[in-house]
Amino acid sequence: MDFYSRLGLRPVINVNGTMTSLGASIVAPPVIEAVASILPQFVEIDDLQRKASAAIARACGSEGGYVTASCSAAITLGIAATMTGDDAGLIERLPDTSGMRNEVVIQTGHLVNYGAPIDQAIRLAGARVVPVGAATEAHGYQLASTITERTTAALYVVSHHTVQFGLIQVEEFIAEAHARGVPVIVDAASEYDLTRFIAAGADLVLYSAHKFLGGLTAGIVAGRKTLVRAAYFQNGGIGRGMKVGKEGIAGAIAALEQWQHRDHAAARARERGYLDLWIAGLSGRPGIRAETDADPTGNPLDRLKLSIDPRNARISAWDLADALSHPPAGSMPVIVRDHEAELNFFFIDPCNLHPGQEHVVLERLLAELERAQRAPEPLITPFYQRDARRLSGRRNWPD
Repeated sequence: MDFYSRLGLRPVINVNGTMTSLGASIVAPPVIEAVASILPQFVEIDDLQRKASAAIARACGSEGGYVTASCSAAITLGIAATMTGDDAGLIERLPDTSGMRNEVVIQTGHLVNYGAPIDQAIRLAGARVVPVGAATEAHGYQLASTITERTTAALYVVSHHTVQFGLIQVEEFIAEAHARGVPVIVDAASEYDLTRFIAAGADLVLYSAHKFLGGLTAGIVAGRKTLVRAAYFQNGGIGRGMKVGKEGIAGAIAALEQWQHRDHAAARARERGYLDLWIAGLSGRPGIRAETDADPTGNPLDRLKLSIDPRNARISAWDLADALSHPPAGSMPVIVRDHEAELNFFFIDPCNLHPGQEHVVLERLLAELERAQRAPEPLITPFYQRDARRLSGRRNWPD
């Protein structure tokens, strides 16, 4: 907290999730110890990455792996690997892909923005995006007909940002691509299960080291050794600007090791207690319905879904979310998961709380709901104004 005070930063309570904009996750103590031990020392990075490859292979059931700057970097470098292989001349040519297979097929419903457009991560490698199907409907035959002799890779995205219905499931996606000799890359940045997609046949699977794993900011590439090697060799080309330091690699190794020993059942029980506390505390509040909601991508966790009837609650979901994040002086900001707030609900994620913060979250919710009930006029603003306000705030940075 001295660091916060010295820089004038405000501490926040994160019930949004493992979001980059909030610092991703609480770094696990074994990771902090590993990073602290390597920071004052020198190490041969190629050898450290060899150790990372072995750790990734053990954790993910893959032939090998390596650590890069982020999962977004891993997308770009994984796609680059499918175009160049380990040919040093081609690696140095990128992003010039003239005369090379350079098309990447991806479902239209997977063309998401995770803080940046995913198609940009593809284009950074010099590849061209080829969408498959419509935003809310795609079929195996559409994927098959989109693949040509110019196709270098098929990218599958697992994320709460994607359309969650009507699309090709990962097993069929892999089967259709492999039937036509095309490697499949799975972006599983925020996924809990480290073995599922390799076991399903994916050629490369990409994870964030700094989300559920509780490591430093980094991306983990797992998969077939030939493709992993080709992706790693991109560090001699476009990957140079996406390099990871010794601390990121050591942190990823330690995060993978402690993940195997973490008491996941105890973590779920603790989160269940938070959810029960919030549901009981919000019961009977006018215009409020609180219920548990399972993670949409199949991660073994639940969140609180808070649905708000603005007529009875006298406040909209987005205005409540903003009030929680911009409290009166002396109160702790609470950042909720509000990607769908315009639909009059948001989520409260219990995974990133320090002990005792669950009570602060409930207190802040109740305080803002009481304030709305007492206000002379309902606290409801047009949603478009909120969006414009947020955009303006970003564009004014660093002021």
